[in-house]
Formats: sequence, C-alpha cells, structure tokens
Amino acid sequence: MLSILDRYFLRELAQTVAATVVVLLVIVAGSAFAKVLQQVANGSFPPSVMFQVLGLRTLDGLTNMMPLASFIGVLMGLGRMYRESEMHVLASSGMGPRGLLRPVLILGVVLVTITALVSLWLGPWAVRTSDAMVAAANRSVIAAGLDAGRFTNLPGKGGIIFVDSLSRDGSKLGRTFVATESADKDGPPRLKVVNAASGELYQESNGEGRFIAFKDGWQYEIPLGADNWRQMQYQRNDTSLSSVQADDDDDPAHSKSSWTLAQSNDPADRAEFAWRANAPPLTLVLLLLALPLSRQSPREPRYGRLLLAVVSFYLYYLLLALGRAQIGKGHWQNEAPLWALHAVVLALAGWMLWKQYSPRKAAGPRKLQTGAPT
Repeated sequence: MLSILDRYFLRELAQTVAATVVVLLVIVAGSAFAKVLQQVANGSFPPSVMFQVLGLRTLDGLTNMMPLASFIGVLMGLGRMYRESEMHVLASSGMGPRGLLRPVLILGVVLVTITALVSLWLGPWAVRTSDAMVAAANRSVIAAGLDAGRFTNLPGKGGIIFVDSLSRDGSKLGRTFVATESADKDGPPRLKVVNAASGELYQESNGEGRFIAFKDGWQYEIPLGADNWRQMQYQRNDTSLSSVQADDDDDPAHSKSSWTLAQSNDPADRAEFAWRANAPPLTLVLLLLALPLSRQSPREPRYGRLLLAVVSFYLYYLLLALGRAQIGKGHWQNEAPLWALHAVVLALAGWMLWKQYSPRKAAGPRKLQTGAPT
C-alpha cells in the first residue's frame, strides 16, 4: 500500500515526465517532418503517404527519446521540490533517502517497461510498417499522381496522361491516352501520342524503376511543322515513370525484428540489437542518476544542475554510441562493455547519493578563550 508521500511523489514526477515527453515528442516530430519532406523531394516516396510515414517515424524516435525524457522529467520534478524547500521540510520531518527512492523506483519500473516495449517491439514494427507503406505506394499510379477521369501531368515525363478508370490499388489502368513531347538534336520537336485499351504499372526487381505497360493500342509520332508522321499499332508498349530514389540513410538492420537480430551473427545486426536492448537499462540508470543531480539549494541557479545533467547524459550516450560502433565493426563480440558502462554509472550515482545523505560527523564543542580583554 502506497503512503500519501509516495502517491504525491509519483503524481508530481509522472506529470513532469509526461510534460517532458510531449515537448521532446514535438521536437522529434519536427525533425522527422523535415527529413520526410526532403525524402519526398528526392523521390524516395510519394507525397500521398507523407503524414503516415511521419507518424511511424515519430514512434520509432521514441526509442532514443524515452531515456532522455525520463531523466529530464525526474530531474526537473525533484529540482522544483528542492527549490521550493519541500524536500528540506520532508527531510526535517524524518524522511530519509529510502522515502525518495521508493516512488522513483516504482515510476522507473513503469518507464523501463514502456521503453522496452518501444525499443524492442513498437519501434521496429513502425519502421517495417512505414517501409511496407512506401513500397505499396510506389507500386500505385494513384500515389504517382494519376487520377481517373482527368488529365494529369505524367510523372517524370514532359507530357500528360488520361485514364478513364483505375483499379482500387492503382496498379491497373482502363482506356488510356498519353501525349509527350521530345526534341531531337538535328530535327524539330516531336509529339508522341499513345492510346491503349488497358495498362498496368510494374516495377523492376530491385524496386527502383517504375513503368506502365500499355496494351492493345496505337502510337503516333508527329514531328511538329512537318508531315512525315508515323503510325504504329502495338500489342504492348512500355513507358517509364519517375524512378524511386533510394534513401541514403536506409539501414536494413533497423527494420528487422528484435528476435531476428538476436539470432543473427552479422555485426550490424548485433550492433542494432545491442542498441535496442540497452535502452531499458539506460532509462533506469538515468533515473537513479537524477536523484543526486537534482538536489540543490534555493540559492543555486535554477538550470545549473539541469545543464550538468544534460552534459552527463551526452557523455553517457556518446560512450554507448561508440560501443555500438565497435560492435558493428566486429571489434567487440558482445555487449558486455556496454553493461559494464551501465554498472559504472550506476555505482557513481549510488556513491553520489550516499555522499549526500550520509550523516556528517558532528563538530566538537569549541574551547572558550579566557583572559582579560585587550
């Protein structure tokens, strides 16, 4: 059964952590939105799935955001209590470090569980769903900008296209009309007109090039300003659409499930799994590190300890990233050095906490000086 103080601490810390998560989520969403816009401009995927991809990318960003949000949230929540002298009043009434440690550990169990679910399951699922959505959109002429019943600029070509009907997934076309213009080096511009009874969109085996296969129609090539035009009947006539540009930041291991990564011997897969598996203990260690870093007097600068905490987190995170790189290069065969780093930081937090709450030796009585005043 939780005491009144436990419920009070849990409520205050949970509210601060939730507010920090919202603020960092907005920052992560803004960064992801800028990247998604760049990828749409580069042709990595069509604009029709931009916002769905943005939401899934934001979910994936929670893996790196949750430890930092938990750390800053607890740090700011306890720091406010110290600045407003609430902690000093509770300490004078007999509340020791155990009274503060219990609600933080309860909150830590919840946050570590959420972080584990996000890093090991929700984040990889969001990446796989995003990739599947982009792949499905690139296989559809609807996503490429075509619409039934109206003239549309042909993607990747200097012309227009008209279709009277489309299948639900946008891969099958009804009666089609296409007009494109091209210029020869030594001749006049040429207008090519194609009509077809039906059409179908398909991709290359690598998923990059996109083509429309027109079936059962006529093709006309008309040089502008001349009369030597040509007419050709065909059973199939293919034309290309804009190619799908590969994403330079694409990491195949990032979209794999955690179970697949755990069974793999590839260094890149082991590095990705080590990064996911270290997110939950990182959250717990940071929560315990927030206890000594949050203690301050009302006279101290408001954000002095927060700046120190952010620098500490940056160094901690940088060392973990370096360890991940060593695993990815095959220099380390397992993630034992990363767990050793967690143990060192946890021991440091425990030492700082003991140093602050350990009883200090009482000063002995002063000797009174006697003698005639000068």
